[in-house]
Amino acid sequence: MALRLVILGRQGSGKGTQCARLVDHYGCIHISTGDMLRAAREEGTELGRTAGEIMDRGDLVPDDVMIGIVGERLAKADIMENGVLLDGFPRTPDQADALEDILEDQGFRLDVAVNLDVPVDEVMTRMLARGREDDTPEAIERRLSLYEEQTEPLIDWFEGHGLLEVVDGLGTEDEVFARVRVVVDERLAYGY
Repeated sequence: MALRLVILGRQGSGKGTQCARLVDHYGCIHISTGDMLRAAREEGTELGRTAGEIMDRGDLVPDDVMIGIVGERLAKADIMENGVLLDGFPRTPDQADALEDILEDQGFRLDVAVNLDVPVDEVMTRMLARGREDDTPEAIERRLSLYEEQTEPLIDWFEGHGLLEVVDGLGTEDEVFARVRVVVDERLAYGY
């Protein structure tokens, strides 16, 4: 059974590591917002050209264009057959509604939204330890605050639709992956 999963988590929560492991384990296709935009642009689709022009201006791609690009990508054979792990989409409740409609039109539904929960002080420590120039305490706080502000309504949406699973993101990569696998396997087994 092909998995259709959304992953959420603050920067520094270990999301990238868990995405790689989920893809290896379940065989689904990992798609990030950036990957989708770049692929659409390279394919030269009308939506891809529109998104490219918007990005070249340094503006954010509006919902209608982003939703169209996601719809095009989710209709491709590799995802229809293997499922998808969405990373960075949806970002808003409106995008989540659109995702639900896109999947329903294809005869599928979203299986689960996993939120990797790592306390703010821990992700701050992890991000500072990376030693990147743009990872100053102030910049990290700003990014985390923006994440909370933008993601809270989305988390509420997933919870309201019975799709949210919050997974403790503290521990070793193996421990966290084992927790993620338990909630995903339960969702697949029982078809919530």
